[in-house]
Amino acid sequence: MANPTSAPHLPDATAWLATSSLPTRLAVAWSGGADSTALLLALLTQGHAVQAWHIDHGWRTESAAEAEELAWRAAEWGVPFFSVRCPSVPAGNREAAAREFRYRQYLSWAEAQEVHVLCLAHHREDQAETICLRMLQGGGVHGIRGMPAMRESHHLKLCRPLLHVSRNDLRQALLQAEVSWLEDPSNSDLSLWRNRIRHRLFPAVQAAGTDPWSLFLRWGAQAGRLAAVIDARVADVPITHAGGSVSIAWRDWSALVPPARARMLQKMTRLLFGEGVVPGRRHIRMIEAWTVRNGAGGLDLSRCRLQRYNKYLHLVPTVKNPGVRERG
Repeated sequence: MANPTSAPHLPDATAWLATSSLPTRLAVAWSGGADSTALLLALLTQGHAVQAWHIDHGWRTESAAEAEELAWRAAEWGVPFFSVRCPSVPAGNREAAAREFRYRQYLSWAEAQEVHVLCLAHHREDQAETICLRMLQGGGVHGIRGMPAMRESHHLKLCRPLLHVSRNDLRQALLQAEVSWLEDPSNSDLSLWRNRIRHRLFPAVQAAGTDPWSLFLRWGAQAGRLAAVIDARVADVPITHAGGSVSIAWRDWSALVPPARARMLQKMTRLLFGEGVVPGRRHIRMIEAWTVRNGAGGLDLSRCRLQRYNKYLHLVPTVKNPGVRERG
């Protein structure tokens, strides 16, 4: 257990975490940046027994030295520190591969340390940028709700307790506590969509007299309300998951409105393959056109087959390992 007197005290932690219902023992995904450092110290201030989980992506020559610095700082604060270096991957698939490695490692640490909650330091501005990014990518209402405050991945709950806190508040609290943090140069890389939103699009919107963060957060909230309506329509539709396939009555399938059918297809795919594999947009469009034509016969998809047989619609896998998600 961390010694709360050995780490800097953040008075704002009480306000930030006032509505959170986090367990005493948990972990923080700690990059060493301002946001995750503020979250780590806020949880320590609140009396949580915190572990720091650090992934060194190895993308910069100084990252190994930074990991060592974080290990030293964690020891000074009395925080158990776990770090691993991400294996090198092809440049073209770097971010997706790193994301997959990260979550596999988090699940491994969770099992080994018997820690079931991992806190992520995404804040208010991150949420607004995510909503904007997903809208630009053509996301549906479920995607543009933004990042959930909590979701469960296998035996690990991923929590984001700072989504209502601003980036500036986090940094100001660290400055007042005289705590430094690491700056990641990639945050200024304008080849990345998120950075173009952060450094170009949002300042331009703000210069035009509109608060872009409030605007996109409001759109995210509206999307959340629509998503809840769609989920309510899908929730009561019976699904059978047996014999390696997922089935639904054709009458129930055809009675759904198109957005609800797309959500039902996502639900069926998760049941068949597990989390992380979702149908691509082109598949959803293809299935919708096939449904309108009364679903004659079957439809071959990338990893499975949609087959209408008698009064039921069956989703059957055609490969053993579906791999990573496809957005189509």
